Amino acid sequence: MKSANNGVEILQSPRLPDFLRSVKLKYVKLGYHYLISHLPTLCLVPLMSVIIIEASRLSLDDIHELWLQLEYNLVTVILLCSVLVVASTVYFMSRKRSVFLVDFSCYLPPSHLNITHDYFMEYCKAESAFDQSSLEFLRKIMERSGLGEETCAPETMRSIPPQAPSIADARKEAEQVMFSALDNLFANTNVKPRDVGILVVNCSIFNPTPSWSAMIINKYKMRSNIKSFNLGGMGCSAGVIAVDLARDMLRVHRNSYAVVFSTENMTYNWYSGTKKSMLISNCLFRLGGAAVLLSNKSSDRRRSKYELAHVVRTHLGADDKAFNCVQQEQDDDGKTGVSLSKDLMTIAGGALKTNITTLGPLVLPTSEQLLFFVTLVAKRLFNAKIKPYIPDFKLAFEHFCIHAGGRAVIDELEKNLQLLPVHVEASRMTLHRFGNTSSSSIWYELAYTEAKGRMRKGDRVWQIAFGSGFKCNSAVWLALKNVKPSASNPWEHCIHRYPVQLQR
Repeated sequence: MKSANNGVEILQSPRLPDFLRSVKLKYVKLGYHYLISHLPTLCLVPLMSVIIIEASRLSLDDIHELWLQLEYNLVTVILLCSVLVVASTVYFMSRKRSVFLVDFSCYLPPSHLNITHDYFMEYCKAESAFDQSSLEFLRKIMERSGLGEETCAPETMRSIPPQAPSIADARKEAEQVMFSALDNLFANTNVKPRDVGILVVNCSIFNPTPSWSAMIINKYKMRSNIKSFNLGGMGCSAGVIAVDLARDMLRVHRNSYAVVFSTENMTYNWYSGTKKSMLISNCLFRLGGAAVLLSNKSSDRRRSKYELAHVVRTHLGADDKAFNCVQQEQDDDGKTGVSLSKDLMTIAGGALKTNITTLGPLVLPTSEQLLFFVTLVAKRLFNAKIKPYIPDFKLAFEHFCIHAGGRAVIDELEKNLQLLPVHVEASRMTLHRFGNTSSSSIWYELAYTEAKGRMRKGDRVWQIAFGSGFKCNSAVWLALKNVKPSASNPWEHCIHRYPVQLQR
């Protein structure tokens, strides 16, 4: 805006008052947060001052008299000490055993498996089942997907014209991804495969016999009494489910190592039909996998990267609409694929709301919980039109690993959780560089944060993923030290190029 003042033109910015108001509100809220967070300390200071002042007034005679009183009440002292010892013993015996993340490794596909946008469209054009409408739909999805030019696909997509996938092809992809990630994990941690007591593997689409876990046990000649589990059909959030299962097993079996491997099989995930709701997965899913080493040994705390703080799982499968929004099915021509409903984002939003309702009290500071409670009471008692208060999860976490399921998923969570661009940077860059690697995407995002050198001791990490069923699962980790990227970090050769500017 411009206004005249004695012939002088003055440039006025209408945004300045709004900016100052937002800054003021920000600092008022921060002041409130610090006040509530340190309220117990502030209340204890006067009490401790009074105690210290009174104690300083005691003379040697007063202290001697107090000691004599304790001698005369020896039985009471012994009973109090006994109660204290018993209570301490019960506490230490009943408390939950800590679970540490020693290290993790993400699969880095070789460059010859890169799938550029042009090659992807060339491959699709060679697919005889795709008509012109399908090709145009695929092109539009690719342009809006948020995927870059360096995502990778299995060997089966290197042949033009396309060939029908076989079980042998799917096994070849599985072994390539799985054994590469596990080799790096064992090398980086100096843990022998025979020392692993618990093994959990998750893959949704491809579940052969013998299972994935049996393939790993055979390859590394693991011991015969290993507790192995194979999770199938549980979608992109199964990585958190696998961690939760491993945690429960580690709390039962003392002094044990657990390996979790999360992946998806692209060879069996390709859809060659024309149903548009089933074509989307062709554009988003790419090659990837992650292996994680967990431990409950107290001696591993010093060398571990993180400690598992919380796992919160939400399952909306009782609702038919949520149950059917992501489903593997056959089209009218009998071709199998994964269908994504138009209601997917709405259902994901509801699942997220339910999940954070449980997670919030576990992680949010008292200041945010108090605001939420006051707003809820005011809404119920006084005005039904009052908007519910959205807690500021930026006060609970320093880092966010949002499942890189697609650009729309990241956009929706950024908006709903009121996050800043830096908070979703790891998710967007993972989608750009590696695509949707299903349940392993949250580990590529954590690897990105480490490669950037942003992880500091005491930082809290929120991994959140969505999956068929419909599920929303969260895992919360606490950094035990200033975390440096491990050898063979998937970002080590390209992190200097990120973040990149994305088209909106």
